[in-house]
Amino acid sequence: MTFGSVRSLKWRLVWRLVLLQGAMLALLLVLALGTLWAAGYLIDEPDEDAVADAVQVALTRDAEGRLILRRTEDLARLRQDSPNLWFVVRDRQGQVLSEGQVPPEFARIGDALDHISQARLGWQIGDDPELPTARIKRVDTAAGNVQIISGSGGKLLLRKLVLGASILFLSAILPNLVLMTLATVIATSMVVRRALAGLGEAAAEAERIDSNQRGTRLPVDTVPTEVAPLVRAVNDALGRLDEGHERHKRFLVDAAHELRTPIAILQTRLEALPTTADKTRLLEDMARLANLAEQLLDLQRLNQRVDHFAPIDLVAIGRRVAVDLAPLAIAAGYELSFETETQKAPAIGDQAALERALTNLIQNAIQHGGRRGTITIAVTRDGSIEVSDEGDGIPPDQHERIFEPFHRLKPLDRGAGLGLNLVREIADIHGGTVAVFGRPGGGACFRLTVPLVAHT
Repeated sequence: MTFGSVRSLKWRLVWRLVLLQGAMLALLLVLALGTLWAAGYLIDEPDEDAVADAVQVALTRDAEGRLILRRTEDLARLRQDSPNLWFVVRDRQGQVLSEGQVPPEFARIGDALDHISQARLGWQIGDDPELPTARIKRVDTAAGNVQIISGSGGKLLLRKLVLGASILFLSAILPNLVLMTLATVIATSMVVRRALAGLGEAAAEAERIDSNQRGTRLPVDTVPTEVAPLVRAVNDALGRLDEGHERHKRFLVDAAHELRTPIAILQTRLEALPTTADKTRLLEDMARLANLAEQLLDLQRLNQRVDHFAPIDLVAIGRRVAVDLAPLAIAAGYELSFETETQKAPAIGDQAALERALTNLIQNAIQHGGRRGTITIAVTRDGSIEVSDEGDGIPPDQHERIFEPFHRLKPLDRGAGLGLNLVREIADIHGGTVAVFGRPGGGACFRLTVPLVAHT
């Protein structure tokens, strides 16, 4: 499946939900790191004893006996690594030396804790997490025995930040993201499948829409609300197509009916004329015109006869049509042959329509068979009626087009181009087919196939 070319609703939802979940987890990661930083877990605090040891080494007195700090590497490193470092040094005589911003809580201690040799203050006093902490330690120095109270404000270390972020990502964020992604894929597939189940029914109904079947509409109640406007628009379009088809059909029926009366009057007047070559040609043209009107009516009557199908026998139909058209074929210079592979070929259909279809095939053979040879009508065991001639045949590239309405094999052909289209329409409503093939010895073979039923 290529996501670039196929706009799958399911996968679009999956990816968007995964991105949203990833963004939420990333926000949680930032909040967690912020909480750790506020709690001091990401702050690089120097070792508690390191402050006292560095001050112990650096502490001395000047010529006047005042406490001072010598420059040492350890003390310089502490000052650099801990910008908020502070400490207070008190000797036994109460002299004080301080550095940094001493919290007020420890600046007021004074000599109250002189007897304390070592302690930690402010670790948990009450419920206030913001109270500062301090370490008290009494040590011997070059300036004598002193008490050192120290505290530090460490700096945020990149390594701790990266380490904390990595631990949180690998232990919490990544597993949750994978689990949520799998859950999203499964849940989204189920939700989309169930939510769009109605669309599947609508699509199946759309597949069954046929040009010969009117009034079909797609179901609206089973589709999601968001898709319902599209389905209603399609139904409205189908309604407009049905209305247009009905208008077209009424026009053809009315036109065919209106033509029958003047055609009959004209034929009567032609028959009253003296017999001449011109009269014969006019009568032939009049017969084709009358046949065209009947074919137009046949096309409109076909869709109304499906409910009136009855048991028929293809062998009997073939034999009856062959007998009726034998004089016409012989007069045109052909021999007519009827053959059958079975005594009975039972089917369900419209006998008059099938007789009309077979008549059109035989008339087509008479018109285009070259007025020579034999026209053969054959009924096969599989429910096919074949009409073959020994004429010039039909080019392969015209085998499909000749069944289109008003299509003529030759531009100057005097036919109307509706006969073969009518045959295909009759075959369609019977669930059958019609096709044309070339004969090995020359000529064309039309095969009309209708589904057979079992013998009763």
